Amino acid sequence: MKQLFEYFDYQEFLRDFYEEKKRDNQYISYRYLGNHMHIDPGFLLKVLQGRHHLAERSIGPVCAFFKFSERESRYFEILVRYNKAKTASDIKLYFEKLMTLRESRARPVEESQYAFYQKWYHSAIHALLSIYEFNGEYKKLASLLSPPITAKQAQESIRLLTRIGMIKRGEDGIYRPAEAFVTSGEKWRSAAIRNFQKLTIDLSARALDLHAKELRDISTVTVALAAKDLPEIRERIRQFRQSILTLDNDNEADTVYQVNIQVIPVTHTLGGGQ
Repeated sequence: MKQLFEYFDYQEFLRDFYEEKKRDNQYISYRYLGNHMHIDPGFLLKVLQGRHHLAERSIGPVCAFFKFSERESRYFEILVRYNKAKTASDIKLYFEKLMTLRESRARPVEESQYAFYQKWYHSAIHALLSIYEFNGEYKKLASLLSPPITAKQAQESIRLLTRIGMIKRGEDGIYRPAEAFVTSGEKWRSAAIRNFQKLTIDLSARALDLHAKELRDISTVTVALAAKDLPEIRERIRQFRQSILTLDNDNEADTVYQVNIQVIPVTHTLGGGQ
């Protein structure tokens, strides 16, 4: 099985351990593991099935059972808290702690993918390279963004995009977009995307002062709707997004736009009869 530091899911780690030991020794059981980990066997089964999480008091005995080193024990402790985290801020906090504990050789591509969502300009540069022939002039590349970034930030972005396979440098020295990366570990990804969305929403607010109205479109509407109609609204927005991605006309792309569509409640849902 994989080393502990390669896991983002402690329940998967425990399942893999159990299945491996079961193959080697048919007498290994949930009761055996539960007794040695000081956990009720029935509860341990539910943990392995993903139905329950380990209690804080059980982390120590589990680490002792595996004879983890101090660093491994810390990683397992954070891993449990990461898997139990509910809010985006907690998920982000624990994911970053896991990254600091991992050995560099054990760090998967997820770490770089996570970094992609931490700056708004990574996606902007990726899109820009589909219409701009960039050959290493970082100062020029940085100046093309709005708001502009530094040449150092542009260079770091190019390195990141190259590392995660989103861009490639051709034999002619020009960087071009490649296949989008395939992600795993939806928990960290959802938190990272939420952070990215906050950044781009902030860009929209800044655009009110940064760009003339002829160069942007920021419109709002406040309307009373039924909460149960939200799925229908989401579907219409999805179709609208798709229509933008597949826009078919004779105009050659010359600008990168960030399209944000925001639908948020600005009141509480009224109860029946109100």
